[in-house]
Amino acid sequence: MLQPLIIIAGPTATGKSSAAVSLAQKINGSVISADSMQVYRGMDIGSAKITEEEMHGVKHYLVDCIDPHEEWNVVRFRDEAAKAVLEIRSEGKIPIVCGGTGFYIQALLYDIDFTETTKDDSFRDEMLEFARTNGNEALHLKLAAIDPAAADAIHPNNVKRVIRALEFAKTTGGSMISSHNAEQRERPAAYDSVYFVLNMDRNELYERINSRVDKMFEEGLVEEVITLKGEGLTDNDVSMQGLGYKEILRALDGEYTIEEAREKIKEETRHFAKRQLTWFKREKNITWIDVSGDVDPVGIMTSVVSQHFI
Repeated sequence: MLQPLIIIAGPTATGKSSAAVSLAQKINGSVISADSMQVYRGMDIGSAKITEEEMHGVKHYLVDCIDPHEEWNVVRFRDEAAKAVLEIRSEGKIPIVCGGTGFYIQALLYDIDFTETTKDDSFRDEMLEFARTNGNEALHLKLAAIDPAAADAIHPNNVKRVIRALEFAKTTGGSMISSHNAEQRERPAAYDSVYFVLNMDRNELYERINSRVDKMFEEGLVEEVITLKGEGLTDNDVSMQGLGYKEILRALDGEYTIEEAREKIKEETRHFAKRQLTWFKREKNITWIDVSGDVDPVGIMTSVVSQHFI
């Protein structure tokens, strides 16, 4: 018998975290964060990390659990989230996965196989040097030429994933990682799940994103990055490649001004939200909830969950 699992996903700034807490209070649940940045200690402002106060006593997993010098990836998430599901169920509660990293959610829901192909360190080094010399966009064009679907799904600045996709093609004799991922998506779900995606009017979403970025600056995003930089973190660390952090880091290095960084973060976050929506539209068995205006998403979710599980 499959374990129950509730998923609350959607683009950034749609109110997923507060909805997950409210739902958890109603159905006796605990929350597993599916966010690639909230795992890092000391990276609170730029990740819009949920606070203890905002948790309202609801137990959260995979928040503040590793140091920024460590690497967090989809395999670690899948394994740690699966453990969290078992722990939550052992307490008689329902696990609620909450976040906007669709690849992470997919990996857990379908228990995706990430068996490594043969590693080619010399190729990785060669591609890293190519990116440093010619820029991330030039490296991304290499991927677009051999696997357009993967290039569409991976941001040019995510150099590690771009190189991984190129390496997959090289070590498998030309196979496309997008095809491999599509095959994995056809696996049967590993959980008895209810999958919600929150969305809203595009203009309202973009206004929320812009306001959130302004609030991050007011709360001390620049100072947070200065502290992290002082601890020896650079753009070579996976944690510092996150939205907000890499732009401020480059501003501190004199590449552009802090105000220009603010506008770049807003623009990149809007683009990120569009990519998130594109991802979730490919997923199966989704309950979409438009949270524009005064819609109560928790009431809708509670009704659906009650019919499904309770």
